[in-house]
Amino acid sequence: MSDRFTQLARRPRFRPDLWTIGSAFIAIVVLAPIVSIAWIAFNPTENIWPHLMATVLPRYLVTTLLLMGGVAILTAAMGTGAAWLVSQYRFPGRDWLAHALLFPLAIPAYVGAYALVDVLDYAGPLQSALRATFGWTSARDYWFPETRSLPMAILVLSFALYPYVYLLARSAYREQSGRAYEVARALGCGPWGMFLRIGWPLARPAIAAGVALALMETVADYGTVLHFGVQTLTTGVFSTWLNGGNAGGAAQIAGVILLLILLLVGLERAGRGGARFHRLGRSAQPHEPTRILGAKGWYATLLCLIPFAGGFLLPVGVMLVHSAAAPRGWLAPGLLEALANTLVVGGLAALATVGAAVFLVYALRMKGSRAAQWLLPLTLIGYAAPGAVLALGLLLPLAALDHRLADGVLALTGWDPGLLITGTAFALGLAYVVRFFGIAQGAVDAAFGRVSPSLSMAARSLGRSASGTLGAVYLPLMRGSILTALLVVFVDCVKELPATLLLRPFNFNTLSTRVYELASLERLSEAAPAALLVMAVGLLAVVVLARRQG
Repeated sequence: MSDRFTQLARRPRFRPDLWTIGSAFIAIVVLAPIVSIAWIAFNPTENIWPHLMATVLPRYLVTTLLLMGGVAILTAAMGTGAAWLVSQYRFPGRDWLAHALLFPLAIPAYVGAYALVDVLDYAGPLQSALRATFGWTSARDYWFPETRSLPMAILVLSFALYPYVYLLARSAYREQSGRAYEVARALGCGPWGMFLRIGWPLARPAIAAGVALALMETVADYGTVLHFGVQTLTTGVFSTWLNGGNAGGAAQIAGVILLLILLLVGLERAGRGGARFHRLGRSAQPHEPTRILGAKGWYATLLCLIPFAGGFLLPVGVMLVHSAAAPRGWLAPGLLEALANTLVVGGLAALATVGAAVFLVYALRMKGSRAAQWLLPLTLIGYAAPGAVLALGLLLPLAALDHRLADGVLALTGWDPGLLITGTAFALGLAYVVRFFGIAQGAVDAAFGRVSPSLSMAARSLGRSASGTLGAVYLPLMRGSILTALLVVFVDCVKELPATLLLRPFNFNTLSTRVYELASLERLSEAAPAALLVMAVGLLAVVVLARRQG
């Protein structure tokens, strides 16, 4: 017995410190909305699941799957094709197109939807010009594709999301050794043979990851599909919750979305399988792009211009035309207030998100426990969850907490403080933190990995504390990565629409909600200034990203 007590006494006791408590709190905050969704879905006040299954849910699911399938095909084709051309060949405009093809990342998909409908609709310039040219008097005199339809939604989302595939595929092609292509060329492979036998297989993991990111954004989209009249699972969450007044049913649809996202991630990893491709060493010869002369070179330029024009030039051009036609829109009441709200909430949320990511990653790396192996991947789920899902998971528990807090203050002081959480922008900022924590965590974790552990060991051996080592060693070396993460998270906060619509306080507008409200009322000229401001902020982040990519 004495030996048993001696062994127990010698075991190190778990002593929670600030780093452990803080990292646990951050992880709980990030994961809480998902747990909340599951709880509400399995414990609804009124269970309408059988009704959903018998009526709208199959239609929502089929439409979402069709939308995802179309976006997957087009984004893979445009992103991979453009990446292959700019990395393997030299043609007119290739150098600036290599960066310009990233610019559609700055354009929210719903802005692209408003621009395309404005151009192609019956009263738009294209159909008006056709009627004037050929003497047609009504839509019965000619055929024109349906503007507000599923194919058009697929097209707009593909133009907006192909840069995810392009960015990852281009990086994969640039890292490949040129010797493999030289051998293939010596064995008689032409351009198509080298792409199908070497380029595609070696870049397949990167392409699959890019398509998966594009599909996650597709599932999360609300503004685009709503404008085209396409009913997806995300629009079903809004309809069931706001129009039907049934939070339990909305949570059940949100649960289907989460399952779809998890299935998507699983398929992406299964598709990559155990494939691993490595360079032979630092001496591996990079591939030298082949110059294309004559008409073929201009054909390659045209192929790269198509996604750039559809994803960037069209929405920017339409908004500039509308803004120039009604310059008073820049002085419209509410625009400056929406800009200020966007900068304050988005800026504070970006600081909180990146700060929490630095704290969590450093704490888990410092502890060196197994918790990091499963906790860090779990915190990425917020980015995979659509904004509407996170808003639902946050609003209901926060509203209950808000009412109890107000009742407690009223009982103690006799003063009714109102809704302190959901009545302010706090809940919206919290949704941004949870939604984009995965982006910040991934960037920060990669930055920590590039710092040699010997530097922190030396600092600790010289008497530096954990916080002192973080401030003196890690943060100066990670400054560039942290600033990039701050900018990317801020831009995503500016563009986020579903969570902002659901969680903003009454009479509180951001640039994205202002664009949505005015465009929904067909007042595109008044929405154009706010849309241009959103795109300008996004373009700043894309330029920084392009410079870091080289």
